[in-house]
Amino acid sequence: MNTARRWLPFYLPLALIWGCSFLFIKVGLDSFSPVGVAFGRIFLGALTLIGISLVLRSRLPPRWSWKYLFVVSLLWVSIPWMLFSFAETQVSSALAGIINALTPLMTLAAIVVAFREEKPTGRRIAGLVMGFIGMLIVVGVWQPLALASTWAIGGLIVAVACYGMGFPFARRYLTGPSAREPIPALSLATGLLLWGVIITTPIALITGIGDGPFTAASIASVAALGILGSGIAYLLNFQVTQRADATTASTVTYLTPLVAVIAGAVILGEQLSWNQPVGGVIVVLGAAVAQGLLPRGTPSPRTRSRRR
Repeated sequence: MNTARRWLPFYLPLALIWGCSFLFIKVGLDSFSPVGVAFGRIFLGALTLIGISLVLRSRLPPRWSWKYLFVVSLLWVSIPWMLFSFAETQVSSALAGIINALTPLMTLAAIVVAFREEKPTGRRIAGLVMGFIGMLIVVGVWQPLALASTWAIGGLIVAVACYGMGFPFARRYLTGPSAREPIPALSLATGLLLWGVIITTPIALITGIGDGPFTAASIASVAALGILGSGIAYLLNFQVTQRADATTASTVTYLTPLVAVIAGAVILGEQLSWNQPVGGVIVVLGAAVAQGLLPRGTPSPRTRSRRR
């Protein structure tokens, strides 16, 4: 039986690292362009995982898997990381972190619409509706937004939708029971970031990676994004999955908005309007309802006797 002592030492640092990623993006944008932040994160993350693979003697993924890894890399790495960087030029890191909490709901939506391995249930539909209402509250649909902020929020939603489509796609072709053969998680992560380097390098060469004088804080933030957020975090996530279960590992998404909000307020002095944390809580509750993580309560003695 798994106890919290086995996975909690890996779970909490994972939530801290991923929650601070939005702060690192914001600080990195002081010197780097949005493409530069994404490219630096991917490149340094790939170097980190290659180094770990060499130490652990982990092999690269098999040849048949690379075409699927290309698609997953687009959905999990290249597109969303550039979109998050572009969006944070207009919105706060806290808001980006809150919208990122839509990931489990987007995953369920992708399963319902495009990947019908699982049938939609009333509980899941209720969770999706609750999450959608929470998203509307987060973005404040009743108040006018500047055009730049509107595009930024739209970009964040597209980025999270990419995450949502990536999970069932990866499960169908790479990690689930229908995959051709099992592939070690470290090999998959390394392959994802190698594809990310290949995809984003031409874009970085054309657009450039700098957007101002390089500062120590910006360089350190991009380094932290790559080494910690894109490298070490994968290993922590694998440890949680192995020592607990996949459901427990997925709940880290519920802690990252809290970390992002606190980091943005304490370090960057970002201010939140009332609707952002309120909507964020509703989004998280909707995801928890959809995934069946909330207890349904203890049945009454009368109900128990009827069941007998």
